[in-house]
Amino acid sequence: MTQKEKKTASKQNNEMVQNDDVGAPSPLDNDPFVSDADDSSYEDSSAEEDDDYSFDSESESQDAEDAVSTGDDDDDDDTSQDEDIANNKDSGNESSDINQDNTNDQDGGSESSDFHEGGGIESDSSEDEVAPRNTVGDVPLKWYEDEPHIGYDIKGKKIKRKEKQDKLGSFLANVDDSKNWRKVYDEYNDEEVELTKDEIKMVRRLLKNRAPHPDFDPYPDYVDWFKWDDAKHPLSNAPEPKRRFIPSKWEAKKVVKYVRAIRKGLITFDKPKEEDGPYLLWGDDSSSIEKSKHLAYIPAPKQKIPGHEESYNPPLEYIPTQEEINSYQLMYEEDRPKFIPKRFTSMRSIPAYENAMKECFERCLDLYLCPRVRRKRLNIDPESLKPKLPSRKELKPYPITCYIEYKGHEDVVTSISVEASGQWMASGSSDGTVRVWEVETGRCLRKWEVGEAVNCVAWNPLPGVHILAVSVGQDVLLLNTYLGDEEEQKKIKELLQVDPSTATDESENKAISVSWLQDDKHAGIRLRHFKTVTSVEWHRKGDYFSTVMPAGESRAVLIHQLSKKLTQKLPFKLHGLAVRSTFHPSHSIFFVCTKKSVRVYDLLKAKLIKKLDTGLREASSIAIHPGGDNVIVGSKEGKMCWFDMDLSSKPYKILKCHPKDINNVVFHRSYPLFASCSDDGTAYIFHGMVYSDLNQNPLIVPLEILRGHTSSNGRGILDCKFHPRQPWLFTAGADKLIKLYCH
Repeated sequence: MTQKEKKTASKQNNEMVQNDDVGAPSPLDNDPFVSDADDSSYEDSSAEEDDDYSFDSESESQDAEDAVSTGDDDDDDDTSQDEDIANNKDSGNESSDINQDNTNDQDGGSESSDFHEGGGIESDSSEDEVAPRNTVGDVPLKWYEDEPHIGYDIKGKKIKRKEKQDKLGSFLANVDDSKNWRKVYDEYNDEEVELTKDEIKMVRRLLKNRAPHPDFDPYPDYVDWFKWDDAKHPLSNAPEPKRRFIPSKWEAKKVVKYVRAIRKGLITFDKPKEEDGPYLLWGDDSSSIEKSKHLAYIPAPKQKIPGHEESYNPPLEYIPTQEEINSYQLMYEEDRPKFIPKRFTSMRSIPAYENAMKECFERCLDLYLCPRVRRKRLNIDPESLKPKLPSRKELKPYPITCYIEYKGHEDVVTSISVEASGQWMASGSSDGTVRVWEVETGRCLRKWEVGEAVNCVAWNPLPGVHILAVSVGQDVLLLNTYLGDEEEQKKIKELLQVDPSTATDESENKAISVSWLQDDKHAGIRLRHFKTVTSVEWHRKGDYFSTVMPAGESRAVLIHQLSKKLTQKLPFKLHGLAVRSTFHPSHSIFFVCTKKSVRVYDLLKAKLIKKLDTGLREASSIAIHPGGDNVIVGSKEGKMCWFDMDLSSKPYKILKCHPKDINNVVFHRSYPLFASCSDDGTAYIFHGMVYSDLNQNPLIVPLEILRGHTSSNGRGILDCKFHPRQPWLFTAGADKLIKLYCH
C-alpha cells in the first residue's frame, strides 16, 4: 500500500470515529419491543464498540500491509525500503494518535464506571468483560450444592456463593424492575446476565426460524456459470434426441398396469368424507336403515309402575308382619325385597328418602360417564361350539361288556401279558405266582412259584417262541411255557441254555453287574441285577429285551440279547429317574420314559433324536402307536398326553379322564383303539385314528368307561392289555381278578 492510500484510509477511520462520537443511529433504535428510556445507554455502548472496532481494524490493516510488503520481489528492493521508511513515519504518527485515543477511552471508562455506580448500565465491550467467577472447571455443579463456595481464585481462596433472596423478595424486586424480562440466571457463574438488544434480536430471529444475522441472504441470486454474453458456441452441439418427441412405451405400459389394477380393485381411492347432516337428538332412529356415525338413540329401560305396595297408605294385607321382616334379614341380599311397604296417616308424615342425593348423583354419573351403547348380540347355538365327533355306533367294534373272569390268584394281580397268537395269557401276582391261562375258556394251564411278588410279565412277541419274561425283585426269569410242538420246544431249550464258561468270563456283564445264570428249578434262565427290576419289554424280533431299574442311576436301563447272552447299558445319560422303556414297532429307535420327559434314541447311530416334554408332575407309563409316529404317556395325576412326533415336542392333546393315578396305557395292534387303566377302578376306551395325510390331525374320541373291579387298599386296575387280533381288553385288578371285556 502506498503512502497516499494509507493517508486516505486513516482519514476515513477518523471520520467514522467522529460520526460515532456524535451519535450515529443504531439499527436497534427501531425495535418496537425496546423502551425509549434505554436508548441512551445502548447508544453509548454501541459507540464504544465502534471505537474499539476501528482501532482493531486499523492494526489488522497494518499487519496485512506488512505481510504484503515482505512478499514483494527482489527487483523492487529500493522502492520497498523507501516505502518502509514512510510507513514507519506514518505508523509513528498513528501510534501517537492511538495513545491519545486510549487515554480518552480510559477517561471514558472511568466515566462509564462512575455512571454504573450511579445506577447506569455496564458497558458491553470486550475490554470490560469480567472473568467468570466460577473457577471450578468442567465439573458438575451438583458437587458444590452443599458447599458455601463455588470455586477458588488465583490465590487459592474460596469464592463465596452469593446469598440468594427469598422468593417473595425476588418477586417484588422483579416486579419493580422493568428490565427483568431481559435477565437470565447463569447457574455456572452464579449471577444474572442481562441480554443486549442485539442478543434479543438474534433470539427473536431464531424463534422465527430465521438466520441469526440480519445481513444473511437465504435466497441469493442464481449465478449461471455456463452462460456468458460473449459465448460463441453452445455447450453441446448434439441434436435433440428422438425420445423427447415420441411418447414413452414404458410409461404407456405402466399406465395400462395401473388401470388394470384399479379395475381389479387392487388400488382403491379414498372416498370423500360426507359431512354429517342434522339429525334428531332425542328421536328414535332404531328403525332407520341409514347408519349414522353418532350414537344411536336407545330408550332408557322402563321401570315398574308403582302399585299398592308403594302407596303411603296401602291395604293391610300388603304390610308385612314383624316376623316376616325378621325373616328378610336371614335371606341373601339379592333375594331380599328392595322395598318394604309402610303405612302413614297422611302425606305430610312421610319422611324424606334418605338415599335421594346419593342415587341422583350416581344417576348423573351414569348419564355422562357411561353412555348406553347398542351392541349386537350374537345368536350362537352352544351345540355348534362343540367339536363334531362321529357317533359311537360308527366307531364299533370296541370292548363294552365283561365276558370272562379269570380267578385263581390269592393276592393283587400286578401284571398281565397276551401271547402273540392270542390263545394264551400270562399273569403275575403279589402272591409270588405266575400263571398261564387259556383265553377262550379261562382255564389255568400252568403255575410257577417264584417266591416273591411279581412286578412284570412279558411274552415273547414271536409266535413260535413261547418264552415268558418275569421280573421278580432283582431277578428276571426267562421261563419255558412248554407250549408248541417238539421242534419249537427244542429251539426254546437251546435258547434257554446258558454256557457256564461264557457266564463267568464275560467282563462286560461284570462291569454292568448283571449275571446270566441257569435256573434248574424253573428250567429257564435267571438274570441277576443289582437293583429291583420294575418292567420288562421285548423287541419286535424277539431276541432283545430291555429292563428298567429306577434306582440304577446311570445303569437304570439295560438291553439284553437272548441268543448271545449279552447285556449292555445305554451309551446315553438319562437326565432323570427312568420309569418305563419300550422299542419302536418298526425302526431301531428306543424310548425311555422318565418322570418328567420322554427321550427318543437311535440305537444304530447312538444319538438322541428327540426329547418330548410332558409337562406332567410324574409320568407312570408309555405306549407307542403301531405306526410309530404317535406316543401316549400316562401320569400319576390322572392325565394322558398324546404326542405327534412329526408335529412338535409338546403334547398334541392332554386328556384329563381319571381322578387317580394312571397305571398303564396301551395301543391296539390293528384296531384304532387305545385304553388306560387307573386306581379309581375304571378303564377308559378311546378311538384314536391316525391318518396318513399329514395335514389331517389325529381323531381322538372317548368311547366307553369299563367298570367292574373293586378297589382294595387304594388300588384299582393295575394293568391292561389288548388282544392282538380281536378288539378285546384284559384288565388286572387289585381285587385278585382278571377280566376280559369284549365287543
